[in-house]
Amino acid sequence: MTVSRLASRFAALKRDGRAGLVAYVMASDPDHETCFEILRGLPGAGADVIELGLPFTDPMADGPSVQKAALRALKAGGSLRQSLELARRFRETNADTPLILMGYANPIESMGYEAFAKAMAASGADGAIIVDLPPEEDAPLRAAFRSNGLSIIRLATPTTDDNRLTKVLDGASGFLYYVSVAGVTGANAATSAQVRAAVERLKRATDLPIAVGFGVREPEAARAIAVNADAVVVGSAIVDEIIAGPAPQAVERVLRKVAQLSEAVRSARELEGTPA
Repeated sequence: MTVSRLASRFAALKRDGRAGLVAYVMASDPDHETCFEILRGLPGAGADVIELGLPFTDPMADGPSVQKAALRALKAGGSLRQSLELARRFRETNADTPLILMGYANPIESMGYEAFAKAMAASGADGAIIVDLPPEEDAPLRAAFRSNGLSIIRLATPTTDDNRLTKVLDGASGFLYYVSVAGVTGANAATSAQVRAAVERLKRATDLPIAVGFGVREPEAARAIAVNADAVVVGSAIVDEIIAGPAPQAVERVLRKVAQLSEAVRSARELEGTPA
């Protein structure tokens, strides 16, 4: 069952007494082959979980950096099927690192929930975050995922009250993604005190690991969150490296950034002296 990759990874992180790094990249950004080289290099650079974005024309939860990445990917021929092919190619090179998809409902509904789930499982992906498909509307996808051994990863936000949190957690698996700011990806980060309080509250409600993202751009911010969270998600700061310099060095820049973030996350609790 592919779910076991996520469970195994978070169990290993817990044994090691540290948080994990979830590294986001947009599929086919800036092109298929460069993206594949980035994917192949992420585990060695320190990514504990990979989040692969599905190119979409209207990524409403994403800020300017990821929106631009989606446009670059679409221009390069990116699509849902191409993204699944990238996931498949990655899995051929790496059997252990969890890989989840992040996207929007429209292309998935067009493919069909069962067909999507089967294609995901065949690609070696472990689960997905479908941003605009709330719990009240994801029963068909949830059923398809369940029969194919995949995780539905849900989002909680600073405005998620206790009643709503119960609905968010119903059927969720893999981990819970806490959106730390009321805004889009790449927005200003929450304070460490805010994140600590949020994580403590969420852990009282669920045994799922808590990954915190949105607005985490620099190693210092990742380190502060990693003291309390089970994982830190970084996206915009990584995809920005694609266009931060000459195209031939894009892979090197991305992996260097991930290595810096990983080091910060791995050392956070040791430096803080406070376990999660």
